[in-house]
Order: sequence, then structure tokens, then C-alpha cells
Amino acid sequence: MDLEAIPGVGAKTASALRTLDDPEAIVESGDVAAIARAPGVNEARAVRIARGAIRRRHDDHGRLLATDRAREIYRDAIGLLQDRTVTDYAAKRLETFYPSGSASRIAEVQTFVNAAMEREPTDAVLDALADVEPLTTPPTVRVRDRCLATADAETYAEAAAAMPELSVETVENPRDVSELARSYATVIVLDESFAGLDVDGDVHVRPDALSTPAETVPERLLSFFAANRERLLAAARVHETAGLEPAADPDRLRDALSRLTDDATIVGDDELGRLSDAVSDLDAAVATAESVADDRLREAIRERDVTIEGTDFLSLVEQGARVDSLLDRELADEYDAALQAARDHLVDALRLDPDEAELAARAFPEGDPTFPVAADDAAVSQLRTELSVARDRRAARLKAALASDLGELRGPVETLVADALELDVELAIARFARDYDCVMPTVTDPGGDDERDGEADTASAEPTRGFRIEGGRSPLLDVEFEAVDPVEYEVCGVTLLSGVNSGGKTSLLDLVALVVILAHMGMPVPARTATVERFSEVHYYAKSQGTLDAGAFEATLRDFGDLVAGATGRLVLVDELESITEPGASAKIIAGILEALDGQDATAVFVSHLAREIREAATAPVAVDGIEATGLEDGELRVNRSPKKDHLARSTPELIVEKLAEERGDDFYGDLLEKF
Repeated sequence: MDLEAIPGVGAKTASALRTLDDPEAIVESGDVAAIARAPGVNEARAVRIARGAIRRRHDDHGRLLATDRAREIYRDAIGLLQDRTVTDYAAKRLETFYPSGSASRIAEVQTFVNAAMEREPTDAVLDALADVEPLTTPPTVRVRDRCLATADAETYAEAAAAMPELSVETVENPRDVSELARSYATVIVLDESFAGLDVDGDVHVRPDALSTPAETVPERLLSFFAANRERLLAAARVHETAGLEPAADPDRLRDALSRLTDDATIVGDDELGRLSDAVSDLDAAVATAESVADDRLREAIRERDVTIEGTDFLSLVEQGARVDSLLDRELADEYDAALQAARDHLVDALRLDPDEAELAARAFPEGDPTFPVAADDAAVSQLRTELSVARDRRAARLKAALASDLGELRGPVETLVADALELDVELAIARFARDYDCVMPTVTDPGGDDERDGEADTASAEPTRGFRIEGGRSPLLDVEFEAVDPVEYEVCGVTLLSGVNSGGKTSLLDLVALVVILAHMGMPVPARTATVERFSEVHYYAKSQGTLDAGAFEATLRDFGDLVAGATGRLVLVDELESITEPGASAKIIAGILEALDGQDATAVFVSHLAREIREAATAPVAVDGIEATGLEDGELRVNRSPKKDHLARSTPELIVEKLAEERGDDFYGDLLEKF
């Protein structure tokens, strides 16, 4: 895939995406979190990139939502789905589901949604999802006990770029390598020309080192697993709770993670623990060993009477003898015993092996006695170096072994986490469908082909144009969903919708828009059954807030002029357009718009209180549906929310006049009623 061919992706963004492992597959998958790992790409940008890739794959270059109100309904629909997610990832991922006019895209999402609706969103699974997050990339870890070495400038540059965790050193001959071996616990030579090299130290000639990062710098892999420990364990719990087949064996994963600390060091190896403790405790053990020797000497002096005749003492002083000389003469054996006690303490305290014990002995060498006893700094430093090197080499071997185990899990754990996060997306859709009694709609094209792969009821006389909704209930109303009256409505062509004030006309338009938009997203709709034409565009014009001035009125007419120019396959929903100007002119304007739309084979519903006037102004028959009020009870309208076909609904004033005429029997009210 050419990344720059994705709508909205330029050269700079494409370059950032190429830093990802297999960027084409990641972009195609719609994995928002993975896309957002590219430098400079945030989650909102990642959503747009994923959408662009989807559009390109389906050759979907249109924009179904043509007006602000249509886009508001889409945001409401996405909000209802996002309210049912647990993870931030799922909320963002849902934004990649957009209303599309592409048959292949709708079918693709419907296949996904049909499977999602089979999921069971139990409380236990939702609780387990709470700890799942996308995998994170830890910062680069500097490894200071190991280096790469090469004599080739090109290899040097390649190594520095491929493995920023390690120092890369330049060498020309075996002597240079030997020098490095004295500074680093391990030296990895990249040049095959050094094969057979025999120098002291832990030196390896590995021309393939750059292609085997798990062996060369296992810290990279270990840091990844350490940084993502809780995410990985949470994803494993989700699979176990939901009964899903995991991509990675949870028990094997837990065992590997148990050998790794949060700072990516190895635990559980006794020898490594001994060496690590020895290095960290060395200074304290040396100080204590010195004290042990001093205490032995003090005790020896207390228990012995040391007698030196005056002439002997004077002779020693005249010869420049120190107190140490007196100790050497009188307490030589006790001094040797004190040194041995110090050595024994150092060996025992640090749990040194025989070879290390020989080094420890040099820290308290035989020689001229001193008091207080002081360890030999050079010998202690050498012991520290030997212990550190042994520790680092063992740690490196253990890291390499663990990295080998974890390396086999690297790909599977990515799938493990991705599957857990995608489960949250599926469960959000399943919860939405359950909460609002949704069904998968039938999506048809004007030719009559059913493009849905779902389970909605269909009939042989289904319209191939427009929409039909049975048992539809809007979740957008400010009432409990269970209290919403179900409605039936079907439109094929151009229709005026009349009805009483507060009878639910605007709510019905919102429901139609919601059902149509969800259907074009490939999502389930809140209805018992629904059939929707695959529209090219959705135009929804909300009720105007008062009469427009001349300039705004002209702009509105221009919008509708553009709308009727090539409106084939469009859905047009308009709420009380008459409010833009005086009623007489409005009726004529609306009549003209309806006539133009009808000639374009568009589907349109215009809500208006001027249905009678519009019909009279039209030069061709105009269909009128009505939301009929059944009457007034205690001052409250009783309304049949489902529009009655080919029926001009009575207005609220007419109902009130009729009620008064019946109650009063007065000629005044009777005469008024005749005027309606």
C-alpha cells in the first residue's frame, strides 16, 4: 500500500507511519492505538488515518452526511455506543465506523456487527476489561556492560541506528578488542574478519548480531514486557473470563513475567542474587571485616602482658621503630589470626565461591602489621570488578534465555491485547443493541438488491427506495427508553408531514435520521424491523430559529437550489422550513422545492404546519402524512405517534375549537370549526 495514497496522509505523516512495524497492516486493521504510536500522531489523527484507509479500500470517496444536523445525529449515535465502552481504546475505535454510501463497506461492518451482537457482555468480563490498555513502547534503555565493536564505518552507522541501547566502538586489531574487554563485561565484534579471535575476557564474534536483537540486546524485549506487565496480565484475564481462545498461553506468559521485575531485571536465580548481593554489600562487608580484625587484636592485647625492658624500648625507638614493629615482635601470631578472621568474615558475609575467596584473601594480605587494620584498596577494587563482571555476565545469559522465551510470545501477546480491546468494541455494540432493542436493518439499493447480511424481517413488497421503520423508538429523547412509544413510518418519494404541536414530528425526523445513519454505518437500529435505501447523501435541516433576514434567506435558498440540482439518491429531512419567511411565501417556496426533489427521485420528508397551503401551491400532487391527535384529555394532547399515510392531520387549534364546540354547543364555536 502506498501510505500517501490514503486520504489525508501526506509525506510527513507517511514517514512517521513507516517507523511502525508493518505499517500497512496496522493502518489497514484500523488499530487506532497502534497507529497512534507513530511519532507525532495522536489518537484523533489516528482515527482519521484509519478512516482514510477504509475509504480507500472501499473506493468510498463520498461524504454521506451533508449538513450540520446530520452530523450532530451521527455524533449522538457514536456517543450512545461510546457510553457502553470500558476502555478508551474502544471509544476511539468506534469512531472509525462512519456512515458510508459504499455497499462493500456497509456489508463489511455488518458482518463484524452480527458477530458482535452474539457476545454476552457479563459484569465479570466488563470488570476484567477495566485494566486493559494498549501496549506501550518503553523508552530506550542504555546498557553499559556490553558493547558492539567494528572496524567498518558503514557497519558502525548501521549498528548505532539499529541498537541505540549499546555503545558502538571502533576497533582495528585484536589489541583494541582486548582493551575493550577490560572495560566491558561483554564485547560483541560484528566483523567476520575477527573470527578465531583469542583474547582474554567475554568476547564474541557475531556478524549476525544486528539481525538477532533478542540475543544481542535482550533488555529491549525485557523492557517491553516489564513495562506492559499489567496490560498483558489484564488481557489474559479477559480471555479467561470471556472464554476466548488466547493467542498466547496465559500460564506460560505469567511464568515468564514472574522472572522479571518491573525495572526489567531478572529474579528467581540464586546465583545471580548471590553475585548482586555481593557487589552491593562489598563495602559494608569489608568495613565489618576490618572491625573483626581490630577486635581480635584488642582482645589479644588485653589477655597478654607485653613486657619491654627500658633499654630495649630505647634501642627500638633510636632505631626508628614504630608501634607496628612492637606488634610484629610481640603479637605476630595474633595479627595473622586477626587477618584470617577478616578474610573468613568477608567470604562468609558475601557467600564467595573458592575462586572469589582467593581474591578476598588479597584484601587482607600478610605483611607488616598495622593497627587499626585496613583492607588493601586495590585488592578490594579487583574483587569488586570480578564480582561485577560475573554478575553482569550471568545476568546477560539469563536475560538472553528469558528473552528467547519471551521473543516467541512477542507477536502473540500483541494479538492477545488487541483481541481484548476489540472485545470491548464488540461488547459495546452488543450492549447498545440490547439496551435499545435493536435489529440489523435491511439496506437496499434503488435496484432492489438486498445488501444486508443480517436477520431483519423482510417482505416481498418492500420498497427499493426510501425507508420503512416498524416499531422504531428513539433513544435520543429526554425520557426513559422504555417509556418511548414505538412508531411505524414509511416513505418512498417526497412527503409532507403534518401534525399537531408537540405531536412528535421533530422526534420522528430525528429517529429517521438516526436509523438511516446507523444503517449506513453497518450498525443495528432501534426498531423491530427496518429497511433503508442506500442513500448517496443525507441532508437534515433543523428548525430555523425565527424569520431570516434578506441575506440569510437568500443564502438558504441558494443551499436548496444546490440541493435539488442532482439530488438523485439523496435523503432530505427538513423541519418547518416555513419559519424562514412569511407563511404565504414559504408555502410557495416549499412547494417548488418538493416538486424539484420529486423530479430527482430523492426521498424527502418536510415537516410543516402549512401542508394545506403547500399542496394548494404545488402544480403536481404532493403526498401528505399526518401525526394525528386523538383528542384532548385534561388539557393534554393524546397523540398517535405513527404518521397516518395520505392524511392531513388536524392542528392543535382545530382540536381545541372542536372540543369547545362539543362542550358548549355554541354557534360561535361551530362557525369557527367550519373554517378549518
